[in-house]
Amino acid sequence: MTEPVLVGAVRTAIGRAYKGTLTETPPEALAAAVLPEVLRRAGLDPAAVDDVILAESHYGGGDLARYAAVAAGLTAAPGQSVNRHCAGSLTAIANGAAHIGTGMERVIVAGGVQSLSLNPAMRVRIPGTAEFREGWLPPSHPETPDAPALDMSITVGWNTARKVGISRAEMDAWAARSHHRAVAAIDDGRFAEEIVALKVERPDGSVVDFAVDEHPRRDTTVERLAQLKVLHPEIEGFSITAGNSSGINDAAAAVALTARDYAEAENLTVLARVRAWANAAVPPADTGLGAVAVIGKVLDRAGLKPADVALWEINEAFASVPIAAVREHGLDEELVNFSGSGCSLGHPIAASGARMITTLIYELRRRGGGIGVAAMCAGGGQGGAVVVEV
Repeated sequence: MTEPVLVGAVRTAIGRAYKGTLTETPPEALAAAVLPEVLRRAGLDPAAVDDVILAESHYGGGDLARYAAVAAGLTAAPGQSVNRHCAGSLTAIANGAAHIGTGMERVIVAGGVQSLSLNPAMRVRIPGTAEFREGWLPPSHPETPDAPALDMSITVGWNTARKVGISRAEMDAWAARSHHRAVAAIDDGRFAEEIVALKVERPDGSVVDFAVDEHPRRDTTVERLAQLKVLHPEIEGFSITAGNSSGINDAAAAVALTARDYAEAENLTVLARVRAWANAAVPPADTGLGAVAVIGKVLDRAGLKPADVALWEINEAFASVPIAAVREHGLDEELVNFSGSGCSLGHPIAASGARMITTLIYELRRRGGGIGVAAMCAGGGQGGAVVVEV
């Protein structure tokens, strides 16, 4: 098998949905911004791209990947849109690595994009009637009382906390640390290298430069988080709040993949090699434990132990998710989400996995190399993970 490597990685800064800088920027525009930039950084000719694979979530068709490819001038590159909910862009990267590894393709751009600010408003006809249900979203799984299809605070956050025995105090402390780490990364300029600055036109016609993640809160403390109301006060002992949950966000991220021999022949800089990838499934009520399941699976495929991993990105869909993974796998939490994650940076659903891989690569290179694992749970009782080595 040909060894797949990453020769480029880039993301936009992450915006706050509905009230942030990217609220009027369509997802196609976000994707079209990162595609040519990742090729420029990699030193790749756009004509060399064999395929564009982008994750999307909630858009319901249209092949966003091909649209973005054409909008970015890659008219000779087909586009494939994939959906694995939160883990979509990890799947896109894994699919790209698989295509490269078989030798069927030479250059693939993979990633994901999400604009929750501009989510389509869907409606569906109620069976047996001529009436329509407005504001409909496709469900991720068959709904049960313990696993609502559209309320992840219960299905993911609360169920995980209960099953692993995680207290609200632990989740609030994790979320506060996430904000502190994200703010420190911003202040230290650690994200600057991985972000492509955007010129964003605002509704009043003004144009602003957008290059700094806007979701992290500098004033976050454990004491402030403890004052927030729980999302379901009617459920006894409920401990999930807006503060220990991920944000609602807009962003895009992409990587460029090729074979090592091709990179060497073209004098491209290899940023990292893709060691392994995996997907996993658990009952929908255990969705938050999808990250736990897939970490074990991907480490086994890579022939690694937790102690071999230098850095971890475990998405904070809710703070209970990485806490559960740390506890179940005996991880050093100091190595997990070193620059913040969903609670602080935000969770632009289909872009989060590629954002995590991008951040891992740049941070590992800054530290002199090592193995990084990006893992996350995903809607419907799934998990996705990718292992890279710098």
